[in-house]
Amino acid sequence: MAFHMPNFINRLFRPLTTSTRLGISADTNGAGLTSIPEGAERATIAAGCFWGVEHIYRKQFGGKGLYDARVGYIGGDVNNPTYRAVCSGNTGHAEATQIVYDPTKITYRQLIEFFYRMHDPTTANRQGPDVGSQYRSGIFTHNEEQEKIAREITAQVNQQWWKGSVVTEILPAGQWWDAETYHQLYLDKNPGGYECPSHFLRTFPPLN
Repeated sequence: MAFHMPNFINRLFRPLTTSTRLGISADTNGAGLTSIPEGAERATIAAGCFWGVEHIYRKQFGGKGLYDARVGYIGGDVNNPTYRAVCSGNTGHAEATQIVYDPTKITYRQLIEFFYRMHDPTTANRQGPDVGSQYRSGIFTHNEEQEKIAREITAQVNQQWWKGSVVTEILPAGQWWDAETYHQLYLDKNPGGYECPSHFLRTFPPLN
């Protein structure tokens, strides 16, 4: 007989599954789309458990210029990392979300400001109850303009919103690896699944 945890318990624990990994992409040119729309740009961020990050970005920007949001791994030094390996903390990767968007409808600035509203960037190697370097806060930039914007916004939010406590790292985006298929759209497929309690939209005044 199959055992199913009640929804409220599901939301407290992240399952480790033995599901087969599919759809891995070692291509740094996209986030899993079969083709990237002409003029599309990418933003890659890490903010703890990637299920909730992907979900909240889709909820906020879906139908408003967001082409795709994929969860995966970045920032490590192991090829073809698996979820179990990343969770061990030994690969150096962060759980991350890569967003493909229409820059005529969404600006990179909007995506980064939202990043600083939807998670807690003040806890090193931790997000809520999830502890480990894979849950670190990070912005992985794809060009010099993104880096400039990311650093500018980080300085602003650090002063105006987070009282000088931001520990978010800003690094050039390296190799991206798609996470296993069962992680993609996880909370759409498992609406009672685990959600990090630090993933919610904070109400802050506009940046000066």
